[in-house]
Amino acid sequence: MLSVNVHEAKTQLARLLAAVERGETVHICRGGKSVAELRALPSASNPLDPGSPLRQVAGYVDLEAVRLPVPDDRPELGGRRWGL
Repeated sequence: MLSVNVHEAKTQLARLLAAVERGETVHICRGGKSVAELRALPSASNPLDPGSPLRQVAGYVDLEAVRLPVPDDRPELGGRRWGL
């Protein structure tokens, strides 16, 4: 963990961001007391991936099993045309 004062944080932001990208946490201090923490965000993931928080909360949905009905008047979608 790195601790820097506000002035150093402003002048060395690029260096501090590089440290955060390497996995370090940076505390920004004012008057010797931590007032902020600079740390990496969790990596973005596809919400439909099996281990994603959305799947953990909502449960698994088999998207291949969900089929919408095809209107009969749309042969290009696999339906049959109305007619005589």
